[in-house]
Amino acid sequence: MYAPEAMPFFDNAALDSFALRCADLEGGGCLPIAGTVAAGDGPRALPVGTALRIFTGAPIPAGADAVVMIEACVDKIQKIHFERIPCQGDNIRRTGSDQAAGRLLIAAGTHIAAHHIGLVAANGVTQVDVIRRPRVAVFSTGDELCADPRAPHQIPDANRPMLLALARQAGAEVTDLGILPDDTRATAAALNALGTRYDLILSSGAISLGGKDHIRDALVAAGGTVEGWRVALKPGKPVMFGTLGAAAFTGLPGNPFAVHVGFHMFVLPQITRMLGVDLAPVAPVAGFSWTRKAGRAEVFPVHLAGHDDTGLPVLQRLGQSVSATLLPLSHADGLAIVPAEIDQIKPGASLLWRPFCHT
Repeated sequence: MYAPEAMPFFDNAALDSFALRCADLEGGGCLPIAGTVAAGDGPRALPVGTALRIFTGAPIPAGADAVVMIEACVDKIQKIHFERIPCQGDNIRRTGSDQAAGRLLIAAGTHIAAHHIGLVAANGVTQVDVIRRPRVAVFSTGDELCADPRAPHQIPDANRPMLLALARQAGAEVTDLGILPDDTRATAAALNALGTRYDLILSSGAISLGGKDHIRDALVAAGGTVEGWRVALKPGKPVMFGTLGAAAFTGLPGNPFAVHVGFHMFVLPQITRMLGVDLAPVAPVAGFSWTRKAGRAEVFPVHLAGHDDTGLPVLQRLGQSVSATLLPLSHADGLAIVPAEIDQIKPGASLLWRPFCHT
């Protein structure tokens, strides 16, 4: 979006004051007051040899070339005494001094917030072209899952509520498809019924190599394609990428922490790309020591402990990277990422991380 006009739209007073013509003070420091100009008043001229009382934001009268603040004057009601001779241009906000016509106001891909709306409104713009929210469908799989109440042999579904919240926070319009059974035909039928309503479909569970891991077969049976499966990542190795019609399909693991990792590593970039935004990882430093087995990139929750002398964020590791554990995640400020080839982290070492502040 570019500025349709220069701003301010007209020369105006920067403060409550008196407008005058500097040349009229050459014979002395006192002028009669010829009237008042307030914000919203129409154009008027400054009578020669006089001053006009003027309020903040009011248009500068024709012929006036300076504005003198009240504190530098002695107001005698009918006339005004100036303690010093002003300079031309004093306390006048000139047309276009804030922004020129055609200046970039908001770049494409910017998330419109309240301060952007203020700028847009100040420019007289009442409608903005935006990218619509991506439409995301979310479902869980597993006969062991329940919503409420829970039977003795079942566990609560943590993944779906978490994914619904994460997708909404990322800016998506989200639909809850509930819990699907561990059945290929039933899942394929549910996928077929989605039609063309969604841009992205998210599932959790049933994409590994177990006897009930049926999501890949169900997606193909519904007319979809599997484009990629499994990544060298801990936790979250069993991740599936595919398509169903025009929609992207991303299948995440069943363990809750792995689901959260998979969302931040893969799904969040998908959603933000649909919104026209690219995520750039932040490069903080470690505030801890850690030795691990190299070979897979590893993601773990971290707490922002402060900043070093150069201003870089310092991160402390939380938990033990167990993919079924959510408690450390609940205290985290983000997720740190260690590349596959790194086997040792020392304090001060560079890390990559995805802070949760995007939400």
